[in-house]
Amino acid sequence: MADGSRAGVEKAPGAFRTISEVAHELELPQHVLRFWESRFHEIRPMKRGGGRRYYRPEDLDLLRGIRHLLYGEGYTIRGVQRLLREQGVHFVQNVWQPGAPQPSRQASEEGEEAERRVPETQGAPLPSLNDVGDEESAQEHSAAAGGLTPEDLQKLRAALRDLTECRRVLDAVLGGKA
Repeated sequence: MADGSRAGVEKAPGAFRTISEVAHELELPQHVLRFWESRFHEIRPMKRGGGRRYYRPEDLDLLRGIRHLLYGEGYTIRGVQRLLREQGVHFVQNVWQPGAPQPSRQASEEGEEAERRVPETQGAPLPSLNDVGDEESAQEHSAAAGGLTPEDLQKLRAALRDLTECRRVLDAVLGGKA
């Protein structure tokens, strides 16, 4: 009930936000935010008694940038980590905003090629996004992949990479037990 009573209240732009508020705003589950904290050391919310997280506006912008790169642009976690190292936190904090400079796909895709491979579907491998050169080619590949658009394929690849990474983490925590 307490969350419902605050649902209509707008916070000031500079106000700190709880993990539930951030999760709601970014349309992500809270466990994804916690997982990202373990993968992106640049995400450092303030923690109060009992481990309660409070995100600053700059934390929220960083999370928006990471979300944009992972889900909107199809980057892997390693690709975003590389961008953070090479371009800096400020770049990722702003990349989600309309008109903001975007990273060079060619440079950031180097070293990710093995991660970008997707299992075969209906006996034929799915095309790599690098193989899609023009609109006609994209439509042909889309038809071959069951009618999915290149953007859909990109989102599915990003989701698969995230799930594979989650599985790896779970296996490590559980000691390989299934």
